[in-house]
Amino acid sequence: MIVCVSLNPAIDTRLNVASLERGKVNRASSATPEPGGKSLHVAMVLRTLGADPLWIGLTGGTAGKFLADGIRAMGIRARTIEIAQPTRTNLEIVENDGAVSEILEPGPAVSEAELQRLQRLFESELSAAGTNAIAVLCGSLPRNVPEDFYAKLIRIGHDRGCRVFLDTSGEPLRQALNAKPDLVKPNQHEAEWLSEFAITDPRTAQKAAEKIFEAGAAAVAVSMGAAGIVYRWSKDSRSLAAAVPIVAMRSSTASGDAAMAGFAFASERGLGASDALRLAAACGTANCLADGPAKARVADIERLKSEIEIREL
Repeated sequence: MIVCVSLNPAIDTRLNVASLERGKVNRASSATPEPGGKSLHVAMVLRTLGADPLWIGLTGGTAGKFLADGIRAMGIRARTIEIAQPTRTNLEIVENDGAVSEILEPGPAVSEAELQRLQRLFESELSAAGTNAIAVLCGSLPRNVPEDFYAKLIRIGHDRGCRVFLDTSGEPLRQALNAKPDLVKPNQHEAEWLSEFAITDPRTAQKAAEKIFEAGAAAVAVSMGAAGIVYRWSKDSRSLAAAVPIVAMRSSTASGDAAMAGFAFASERGLGASDALRLAAACGTANCLADGPAKARVADIERLKSEIEIREL
């Protein structure tokens, strides 16, 4: 069982424009709304890999119903907590040259009662799943949610014998490290902010990962886009670096989420560190070739796995 938790999901509307001109009227050639959010992107790629993830999250209003119905239409199991305020809508503006600009709404205000219902659902699903389940916590926190809420969910997961993976940023990330998540997957900018260490290459990413280890993470994967991923899976291990091939990128949106799905799938299947990193890097790279966020194809993932170079740092 892999449970993907989304506190701040969204409807992602992709607008295609020839060229975005600031301060002027821009006309889109198409507008495509789809269910989104980091945890859903993880669940989508897990589904592609052959897993049967469960998505749980907060949904509100017409947009929330559209989101939940869309998730289930993908064949992904979904459990929702209805909230009073509507689910947010994000914009992804894609230009003809491949440049992508994102405008992300802050999300709804969530009441304490709604948050408690989500927590009880999380506890119930993990208890039903039993030990060896994996919880994947991704994304920003909506308004009114305490910054230590991810830390609380991590402790709940550990109390039930589950592994908990985390991908968030800012103060919620810093506070979550106190609960010792089983894997933290920051991108380069998040890792720099957290470690206060400039990342310019795999070696400096390794040093940043060491600082994140010291802060409480049990494993760290620093994703650096086209520069690959640096992964350290235990306190006593050496770091591994994955170099990814150059591809004709369509969009990098959700590539980090695809990589997280690779790590979660590898953990569920009991793969070793090198194979886990290879799969995660292949998933992230395949996402760049897809028609939309988290729509990586199995054929691309399998082909790219043989092109990923893994070395010990």
